[in-house]
Amino acid sequence: MNEYRLLRRMFDAAVDAAQPARAIAGYLPAAPRGRTLVVGAGKASAAMAHALETRWTGALSGLVVTRYGHAVPCNRIEVLEAAHPVPDEAGLTAAHRMLEAVRQLSADDLVIALISGGGSSLMPLPLPGVSLEDKQEVSRALLKCGATIGEINCVRRHLSAIKGGRLAAACFPAQLVTLAISDVPGDNPIDIASGPTVADPTTCADALAVLSKYAIEPPPAIRVTLASAAAESVKPDDPRLARASFHLVATPQMALEAAAEVARAAGVAPIILSDSIEGEARDVGQVMAGIARQVVRHRQPLPPPCVLLSGGETTVTVRGAGRGGRNVEYLLSLAIALQECPNVYAIAADTDGVDGLEDIAGALVAPDSLSRARALGIAPTERLDDNDAHGFFEALGDSVVTGPTLTNVNDFRAVLITAGI
Repeated sequence: MNEYRLLRRMFDAAVDAAQPARAIAGYLPAAPRGRTLVVGAGKASAAMAHALETRWTGALSGLVVTRYGHAVPCNRIEVLEAAHPVPDEAGLTAAHRMLEAVRQLSADDLVIALISGGGSSLMPLPLPGVSLEDKQEVSRALLKCGATIGEINCVRRHLSAIKGGRLAAACFPAQLVTLAISDVPGDNPIDIASGPTVADPTTCADALAVLSKYAIEPPPAIRVTLASAAAESVKPDDPRLARASFHLVATPQMALEAAAEVARAAGVAPIILSDSIEGEARDVGQVMAGIARQVVRHRQPLPPPCVLLSGGETTVTVRGAGRGGRNVEYLLSLAIALQECPNVYAIAADTDGVDGLEDIAGALVAPDSLSRARALGIAPTERLDDNDAHGFFEALGDSVVTGPTLTNVNDFRAVLITAGI
């Protein structure tokens, strides 16, 4: 068995299962009497727009915004690019144009919103009184402190003129159909791109509580805004949502099930542990190492050969100055905790091809990863302490580089155990 090759095939199957061309075909609405306008944001939004265009026979127009380098050429839908994970002016312009476009519609018209992970950063439209620089400052602080994606998006929703259901409210009285690819644990619609087209039950008080929890002192304008009624998002009983529907077209669970099929075909028993694991990446790595050792020593919960599959979104509290991302931090912690346990291999990668700020999806681990690193003069624990897992795995030649995958169903993790003691 070529362990690295099998792990990579499982990851590729997970990504393929979430491709927009495969995902949206069964969810297209009927054409309206009036116009059909497409809007959208996220790392998969351009690929979703292309898939929609090829299947839509009537008139169609609109615009979507995706991450730099993730554009797919479209004929009738304009594709814009902006920055992720920290927003920029290009995203601000795109969000403003999107909001203005949907405000011109009637009850005979249809809006199709194509929403995927990354959309929150890609359409930053601050509420009056809050600047883009204010939002950038808070975004950087939240990304470094270890906040969960739900907590980050709670703050984002209450500082935005387009998220937290505000895009949906602006579409009324037109019909609104949202097609979404989930990148969040639990597939909660309010956390996919901060829920621009769905009702938000959280409050400004919740957003302030997140900032307080992580001791983040925001710019004064943000604190003033969150203390005002103007920052409250669109709530579930809002009548402007009466003609809005929401459909999940691809999820982390679908990706894990596709990977499980690859494992079975190779004679390896898959165990899907969860599609929504959260927590500090290094802590999750230690837990997964404990489960792997249980398989090796006691053949529980299944005898080898087997593979432990999981998804979700871990977090990293940044204390060092290295190059890291949550998937590679998890892997380096896993490798250290395994201490070269024989017959255990692993992959962890982000299904969008970007782990942290690097155009590197993730990495691979083998029983000899630590010894190969030490032979190069690399101290694994020191690299983990410095949040430098990308540097660690690059030195070993074990990084996973895919380029933009044009989809995003969050993190993919697989721990392969080939034999026991």
